[in-house]
Amino acid sequence: MPNTSAAAGPPAAADLLADWTALLHRCGTGTDPEPYGRELLRRWAEPQRRYHATDHLRAVLGHVDTLAGHADAPDTVRLAAWFHDAVYRPDRSENEERSAALTVRALTEAALPAARVAEVARLVRLTTTHRPAPGDRDGEVLCDADLAVLGGTPEAYAAYAAAVRAEYAFVPEPDFRAGRAAVLRRLLALPALYRTPAARERFDAPARANLAAELGLLEGSE
Repeated sequence: MPNTSAAAGPPAAADLLADWTALLHRCGTGTDPEPYGRELLRRWAEPQRRYHATDHLRAVLGHVDTLAGHADAPDTVRLAAWFHDAVYRPDRSENEERSAALTVRALTEAALPAARVAEVARLVRLTTTHRPAPGDRDGEVLCDADLAVLGGTPEAYAAYAAAVRAEYAFVPEPDFRAGRAAVLRRLLALPALYRTPAARERFDAPARANLAAELGLLEGSE
């Protein structure tokens, strides 16, 4: 996986590279983790990304840290956060599966134990549905961290929604409104948006308000 000629990305990503390096050392890598981190940061900074970019990675990692007490293996969840959108093309539907394949290849090359590699890949694939099984505490933490953006302030949510629209700029407006509205309805129909007690208490009510407000705007413009 590593592209040793790749730049680390903007200076603001230096803290992420340091966190990645420390994480891989804690997980027992048998190789130099820095080239892997640089390649991941290069991917997260690709030009087609507007929402699923470095700031999203940073936010998800921060939420994982906040919710880490609920996880069985917090560092495994952190690895999954790094890889969960490592492959992202808004015009394709297999991003999670391709990200999981990258996970297996990269972490195997980094000489991590096979059981941990498989578990990280499983968690990455879980972000396709955000529906962890009961008792899957690591899956609950990752999914809640990934969906925490829905429970932000109205201003932060509006910025998120605008960034999502920018990623799908190639989709005609009527088609985007219809598809986005269907996604929002599915989310609002879930009995629980969040599975960890801390995320549920903090994010559920504002997330439902944000989703309903966006849905109202979409339906009002149809």
